[in-house]
Amino acid sequence: MNWARLAPALVGALLFGVVQVRADSLQVQPALVDVLAPGAASTITLRNEGSTPSNVQIRVFRWSQVNGEESLQPTEDVVASPPAVTLLPGTDYVARIVRVAKRPVAPEEAYRMLVDELPDAGRAKTGTVKLLVRHSIPVFFGSPKRTPPAVDWTVSKQDGRLIVSARNRGGMRLRISALSLRDAGGHKISFGRGLVGYALGQSTMRWVAPVSGRKFAAKGSVSISAQGNDGEINAVAPVVASP
Repeated sequence: MNWARLAPALVGALLFGVVQVRADSLQVQPALVDVLAPGAASTITLRNEGSTPSNVQIRVFRWSQVNGEESLQPTEDVVASPPAVTLLPGTDYVARIVRVAKRPVAPEEAYRMLVDELPDAGRAKTGTVKLLVRHSIPVFFGSPKRTPPAVDWTVSKQDGRLIVSARNRGGMRLRISALSLRDAGGHKISFGRGLVGYALGQSTMRWVAPVSGRKFAAKGSVSISAQGNDGEINAVAPVVASP
């Protein structure tokens, strides 16, 4: 959804009290798909909790992390079946995710499955803004021999911002939530209690702190705490010079 285009119209309508904002409830389970070889397929369940039929599109993208940033690229290695469906109100629908590539998985392949509710111009009503729903589901196909995550952490400062980098030398992703940092002087920065992101296997990912890091140490080391795949993460990271 283009929020930049929607915002002026929405704000104007709210000022005059003539708009109703409605978001149909598209639910997707599970929140993560993980398939070990020799398995090559899994399923998700879609449910329409709205009061009218909902048109849904399912797409799969190859997910990578390059130079600390995330990238989604079209792929033919993994497909969703069906790629589109109409969900009736109050009903469940099962869709399949299938890895059709024939090469062996080594050690873990990462994908993102985007499940989008599509607009229906035929049911649009004057004075109503419908907020469409998107679910982004991580999908992993892995070898039973994949190695667990092994992450090297670093912290840097750039233009007053604090940047945390995680270099994952392992063959499996690390899911990171409730991330917080503390320097030797006791200054603490929290990234919140929820999900921060993933460090994919054999990749590097970085995140910018949500608040200014000007008071944080410019050298030395930083204590890192977070929640990972299997429990608590506690690490010490060097503060490195900005590039």
